[in-house]
Parts: sequence; C-alpha cells; structure tokens
Amino acid sequence: MAHLIDVFAAHESQVRSYCRSFPHVLTTAKGSFVYDREGREYIDFLAGAGTLNYGHNDPDMKSALMAYVAGDGIAHGLDLHTAAKGDFLTAFHEAVLAPRQMDYRVQFTGPTGTNAVEAALKLARKVTGRTNVIAFTNGFHGVSLGSLAATGSSHHRMSGQGLQGVTRMAYDGYHGPDIDTSELLERMLSDASSGVDAPAAIILECVQGEGGLNQVSPAWLRRVAGLAAQHGALLIVDDCQAGCGRTGTFFSFEDMGIAPDLVVLAKSISGFGLPMSVLLIRPDLDRWKPGEHNGTFRGNAHAFVTAEVAIRKFWAGTQFTEVIGRRSELVRTRLEEISGAIPGSRVKGRGMMQGLDVVDEGVSAAVRRTCAANGLLIEAGGPRDEVIKVMAPLTTDETTLDRGLEILRSAVSRHADDPRATPVAG
Repeated sequence: MAHLIDVFAAHESQVRSYCRSFPHVLTTAKGSFVYDREGREYIDFLAGAGTLNYGHNDPDMKSALMAYVAGDGIAHGLDLHTAAKGDFLTAFHEAVLAPRQMDYRVQFTGPTGTNAVEAALKLARKVTGRTNVIAFTNGFHGVSLGSLAATGSSHHRMSGQGLQGVTRMAYDGYHGPDIDTSELLERMLSDASSGVDAPAAIILECVQGEGGLNQVSPAWLRRVAGLAAQHGALLIVDDCQAGCGRTGTFFSFEDMGIAPDLVVLAKSISGFGLPMSVLLIRPDLDRWKPGEHNGTFRGNAHAFVTAEVAIRKFWAGTQFTEVIGRRSELVRTRLEEISGAIPGSRVKGRGMMQGLDVVDEGVSAAVRRTCAANGLLIEAGGPRDEVIKVMAPLTTDETTLDRGLEILRSAVSRHADDPRATPVAG
C-alpha cells in the first residue's frame, strides 16, 4: 500500500483533501461499509458528504444500471429526449412533488451542485433584472466563481478576487439566541440608505453542512421567505447536502411553511453516487430561452436510471421517513451522551445530519484520526473543522449506527483533554 500512496503523492494535485485525514487505499464498498486494500472494514459516517444517502452499491440500483448498460442504453444524450430521463421525471413527479403538492419544472444542469447553484443565480438575475444576491454567514454553495461569491468560507474564497454581486448577512443564531438576524435583514432591505441593493435572490441552506450544522428555525425561515417576496427577490434553497432525506424529510424545508422559488438538488439525487444535479423552478419563473444555459453533461442517463429506482424504492410512501426519524433519535441520544465528555461541546444539526461541536479543532482532528484507526470513517465541518459530522447513510441499521457511535465515543473520551494526542487503535 505504501507504494500506491506514493503514487498519489507524486502525481495527484495538492488540492486533495479528504485523503489527508484518511490515508487508506479503498477498494470496495457495500451498504454502510467501505473496505481497504488489506480487506479492513470501516463503518462509513461520511457517505460521500451526503452523496450516498442510500449507502454504497444498493443492489436494486446496481441491477438496474447493469441491465441498462448491458442493453446498450443511451449513456449520453445532451438534453435529447431519452426513455431514462422520462422515467426519472415521471417517478420524481409521482413520488416526490405531487404528494407534497409542489409544482416545479426540472432543469438538468451540469453534474455537480455548484453547476445548479450557478444556474439558479443566473436565472434569478435574468428574471428580476437585478444583480445583487443575499447570502449568509457560514454558507457553502460551491467553488465556481458565482457560487463561491455566495460561499462564506475564507479557505475556499482565497483572496476573494473576482467574487462580486453578493451581500453577506447574518444567518439565524449567528449573533446568539437573543438577536433575531431576520430583523436586521429586514431593516437593511427596507432602508434606502443601507447600501444594500435590491436583491435578485436570497440563497440559503436550511442546515449548513460545511458551515458547521447550523440550522434555521421555522419562524426565521418564514420571515426571510416573506422578506424575499416583499422585496421582489427569489428565494433559493440550496438542498445539495441537506436534501434527499438527509434532514428526515425529502426536502429540508418541508413542514416549515415556505415555498421556495428555486430549489437546488445534487449529491444524493442520483441515488448511487453518480454525478447529477438539478434545479427546480417555479413554472412562471422558467423563462430560459432554448440553450441559454447549458452544459455538455447536463443529462447523465446512467444517473437517471439509478435515481428512478431510488425514488420509487424509498419515497413512494412515508415508511422511509419514519425509519429516518427513529435512526435520527438514536444519533441524537448518543451524541448528547458523548458531548458530556467535553465541557462546552454541543450537538448540532437535525435528522441524519447531526454532529458534535467539540470547540477545539485540535480535538476534532485527533478524534477523527483515532476513529479512522479504529474502523470509522468520519469527517468534520465548521469554520475550523471543529464540528464532527455524523453523516451515515440513511439506510444504516441501528446496530451499525451504535457501533460507529461507540467508536466515536471512545475516541472523544481519549482526546477530550489532549488535542495533541496521537491516534491509538484498540
């Protein structure tokens, strides 16, 4: 394995990141487990940063994809009509949109979340004739220039050169529990001398995945949605990481009393880890001219095949939502217990998108290294990677969840008082 690790160091760009805290060569995966070249098993609490909500190599999706490829199904078709795309659109409407009384057109964008965010920002500016966008502290929307302008992380923004057209506002709770930041937003938008131009859009995540699992309250979200409508701006919900069941319901904003103008989905929308992203557009806002926004890979037919299976298998009814709810409660209970080992730590997030803010980035790094040594793949978020994120596949059974959380508990106990401690297996 050492030789192969040397190959990555010699030939892969320095931009690589996840592998730096998990220096193992992975070969196979199934369900909630991944395996390295030596055959060692790891419980996966990363799940492709929310890309593998249904686990690795779901057998039904795998069978459908293999049959499609074996049958010489269309692999690439730009935006031509294909049977695979039609089947996905039908399933998505029947199992996701219609039961929630949602009416959206589906735009297929480039294959990653940032592509769909770019399309959303571009469409909002086209529809409104404005250029300014309101984005929030700790938000993460991608790393292409338009999306990056709406992203808060200084690490990703680098010098900020070329990042324009966005006004940063404080997310819910940013100034503590006693200050309602939606009131500050309202004042800035209503004051002709605030210096904030009338926005084309307000973009937000209902749970900030990379930002540290901060979440909005329903009341705050409704107020922001009302401000968007009052001031002629489109409300964009970025559900790349928080969508497809990650927060407990298919969309992160369900049951919160809002109807976004635009919704961005990516990551787990394909169901199988295949590249795919979409922009959901309120029909009256679908004002694109043919080909006005495009991309060579705006139609991944293989992803359509697995996405249809995922939607019909997991979302044709309420059973899966109930299962996610039970597993989310288990995660919450165990994390609350674990947090007692570190003074000042707290549990953040909701659904199967929860984590432990251990306050110190050194503690976080040491805990994650020890977890890896003991068979758990887990990562972190937040401004300093101080929030250890439990992002297990939604299909992870309770026994496996408990095993993984026990590894996390042991690692937290080991490093609670010493962020410089080295990982110890056992």
